[in-house]
Amino acid sequence: MQRAVSMVAHLGLRLQALPSALGRPLSCAQDVLRRTPLYDFHLAHGGKMVAYAGWSLPVQYRDSHVASHLHTRRHCSLFDVSHMLQTKILGCDRVKLMESLVVGDIAELRPNQGTLSLFTNEAGGILDDLIVTSTSEGYLYVVSNAGCWDKDLALMQGKVRELQNMGSDVSLEVVDNGLLALQGPTAAQVLQAGVADDLRKLPFMTSAVMEVFGVSGCRVTRCGYTGEDGVEISVPAAGAVHLATALLENPEVKLAGLAARDSLRLEAGLCLYGSDIDEHTTPVEGSLSWTLGTVTSGCPSPCLKKNVAMGYVPCEYSRPGTPLLVEVRRKQQMAVVSKMPFVTTNYYTLK
Repeated sequence: MQRAVSMVAHLGLRLQALPSALGRPLSCAQDVLRRTPLYDFHLAHGGKMVAYAGWSLPVQYRDSHVASHLHTRRHCSLFDVSHMLQTKILGCDRVKLMESLVVGDIAELRPNQGTLSLFTNEAGGILDDLIVTSTSEGYLYVVSNAGCWDKDLALMQGKVRELQNMGSDVSLEVVDNGLLALQGPTAAQVLQAGVADDLRKLPFMTSAVMEVFGVSGCRVTRCGYTGEDGVEISVPAAGAVHLATALLENPEVKLAGLAARDSLRLEAGLCLYGSDIDEHTTPVEGSLSWTLGTVTSGCPSPCLKKNVAMGYVPCEYSRPGTPLLVEVRRKQQMAVVSKMPFVTTNYYTLK
């Protein structure tokens, strides 16, 4: 059995290099890509658009990838993550449906509490990672990866039909909202100016529906993919540009793209589906109960000024401090197994 590990190395790569997950071939031709409600907004703000998981998304803006990364760690950045699949699971048997598909105790979630979970196949392989929130409005709010959109939707719809045929009360709706992630140590301070709710009462992995800078019907969830405090805001598509514009009026906020998002999540020790975990990885192997070896993700760390990576090695080589040889561009380089996260996370919890 192999085990996920993290590695730190001096590999001699330029710090400006884009993260490895974004160096893969683009998914499809530009003219058939889906567009988020903020597509024109990105172009107007200098977004460099690339194909990602079937969508046209900004990889970075006028600032460099490294500048965006460091701004997120020190202030806060706004990411467009509207490509993520958002769904509602409704009906009295919604928990029964979800617990038949994921690893996790959904029934024990408190109102408006969420959890990171996994869709798995019959062999225990990971089909996708997702966040499930049990809302006080009587439905489950589910956010999963754009790269698994068709697979995830078919999985959930198939289970809905199966349970409905057995007489269960359950249904599914796709949420056609934008999704904005405001991430960084000043994110809550910035957002507080535009909401009536006291964000000090909204800890990590909880959510609430509220009006945000004049846009009603927004679901604000205290979570993110950077390791910093922050929120993801599910916003009606018609209000997405207004909300993004309002947030950018605060000088603390800058736009950030896929490149910064990937290096931030890697520093925080967060797995990327399709690179670090997939259908051939079990939750235990992926350290998500949350080769010889294989490196699955890697990039220069703007915060550490070192190169960092995730990968899999046999268990006997997985102890922190173990020296390894890593092949990079046909050359062997020294690395050392490290504990994750590489950079300390700053999630907000109630004192």
